[in-house]
Amino acid sequence: MGEQRPGVIPPRSGRPPRAPNPRQVAVRRIFALCVLVLVLGGLGWLAVAAIGGGDKSVRTEQQSTLSNTLVYRTVTRTTATGTVETVIAMPKPFHVVFPEGFTRKQMAQRVAAVAKIAEHKRKIKADLSLAGYIAATRKPRVPPCFHNKVQTVEGFLFPATYEFFPQTTSTQLVQNQLDAFCENWSRVDLGYARSKNLTPYDVLIIASMVEKETLSPDERQLVAAVIYNRLHAHMPLGIDATLRYGLDIPPTESIHRSQLQSDSPYNTRKHIGLPPTPIASPGLASMQAAAHPAKVKYLYFVRKPDKKHHFFTASYQAFQRYANTHGYGGP
Repeated sequence: MGEQRPGVIPPRSGRPPRAPNPRQVAVRRIFALCVLVLVLGGLGWLAVAAIGGGDKSVRTEQQSTLSNTLVYRTVTRTTATGTVETVIAMPKPFHVVFPEGFTRKQMAQRVAAVAKIAEHKRKIKADLSLAGYIAATRKPRVPPCFHNKVQTVEGFLFPATYEFFPQTTSTQLVQNQLDAFCENWSRVDLGYARSKNLTPYDVLIIASMVEKETLSPDERQLVAAVIYNRLHAHMPLGIDATLRYGLDIPPTESIHRSQLQSDSPYNTRKHIGLPPTPIASPGLASMQAAAHPAKVKYLYFVRKPDKKHHFFTASYQAFQRYANTHGYGGP
């Protein structure tokens, strides 16, 4: 204990005064509790040093990380008898990262991987699990900001980085994702989409396709424009990402000819219109692109040899020439 930790007052040398005042008593209690916190810290326990009393207080917090398992907060309370500092030790949060374009299934797998890391590296058993996350996302939980009836929670599990603690449940994590969805969805202007007779759910479905089809940010609005233009022309969208989702075809596998003939409602080569649900969780940029496509007449796009960008055109002949030259199939 040679190091003075924030919010901890070291003991005085020599004999203590015979009649310590209430604040001195409180300080000694705090120090004793802090020693207990440090002992229990190796086990990742939560210790709270609290000062009792019925007085109203004003409280501020300052956080610092002083160990691999705990985060220490200095809490300052201003009471009727003076200002008292309290040290609260809390477990350090874990983080789970959901990239844009992840599906519900991929998110469940990521949760399982992070929970396993928490157990192996910090020796802490997290409440999150693969089975728990799948169960929490099985029913179509609709965020409060979204009023459409939906078949699945797919598309609403907003991709971002989330903190969680050992006691965090899958239901709580999913609720955080739904809250984050609403926070971002409120920034999307749906006026133009409504003028094209598209519902908010239609825009979310389009956003999910834009997310899965683009790697370059500057192409999001172009892909959205192709989708809008094809819908307007009553053409099949021809987006293979929807078929992969519907038939659970891994991105590392080629789509077989027999699969292209599938009657799956996600086969947008065969069926005109949008697939029945989103095929992934889009980020804000893809949502905004889906609501405001580029004003171009493109009807076709095909991936360039760099496998990152696309060749866009309104001409079927130009599209076919490019696809044949580079050995790609049509949409």
